[in-house]
Amino acid sequence: MPAQLDATEVAMQHVTIRAAKPFEAVRIALEAALPPLDHSYEEFLRSGNATEARDRMERLAPLSIFGMRDHGSLLLVAGSRQKAIQYDIGNPLTASRMTRHVLSAALYAPIRVLLREAADGNAAFEYDRPKTSFGQFSDKDVDAVADELDRRLRETLLAAAS
Repeated sequence: MPAQLDATEVAMQHVTIRAAKPFEAVRIALEAALPPLDHSYEEFLRSGNATEARDRMERLAPLSIFGMRDHGSLLLVAGSRQKAIQYDIGNPLTASRMTRHVLSAALYAPIRVLLREAADGNAAFEYDRPKTSFGQFSDKDVDAVADELDRRLRETLLAAAS
């Protein structure tokens, strides 16, 4: 049987938060507010000790930085450079609370957030609202967690931008 391709249109809300302060100040504020993800739970998952892994995950911050990429420096290949960092932000336990209901939700966890320097020299965040990203799955359990994630992410980014 040949492979099958399905496509679905999804409506997203794209959010831009414009800061009233420079890129570097917003970057420092965000990274001070969100710790890097502590991956120590993963060794317990690999060894099959789900109880200890869950205990470790429950001690994590509500949101952490899974990873980051200096996207602005990639523009050097195009002859320019801009200040832009792409962050993956989330919480593995929160992700599991969604993906246990709809595994495809893993496509959007962690959340991708762009911090960029705007034309006025100040910073701006951009991201797609978790409520709309995860809302495409039409699952009440996923929606409840996405609402919580949406609120936490918005509050964190607004605080860093203020």
